[in-house]
Amino acid sequence: MSDQNRIQVDVETTYVESQSDPAEDHYVFAYTITIRNTGKTAARLISRHWLITDANGDVQEVFGEGVVGQQPFLQPGEDFSYTSGTTLPTPVGTMQGSYQMRNEAGVHFDATIEPFSLAIPGMLH
Repeated sequence: MSDQNRIQVDVETTYVESQSDPAEDHYVFAYTITIRNTGKTAARLISRHWLITDANGDVQEVFGEGVVGQQPFLQPGEDFSYTSGTTLPTPVGTMQGSYQMRNEAGVHFDATIEPFSLAIPGMLH
């Protein structure tokens, strides 16, 4: 990726115990993502692609426009944060993916979202 198009993605996750039901293999996780434009040109987040893997190795693939109903336009140095969630049938899993971006010159590029863990407290060391 050139210096023009650089997007940093930071993630924080939380287990949502109040919405989960372990007896029914239903585990709810929230994640807050901060997207920061560390490049030299403005860019818009167009769409997202997620791979969500549970502890059984089953993968759910998710595609969609924007994030939380928005397609944020970030000037260099700006950031955008949002919170969303997912459910798993296991107490541990991972997410990874990418955001499809378009810079102000119309060039499309991907911002990689490195794998991160979803786990109920005490499950991972």
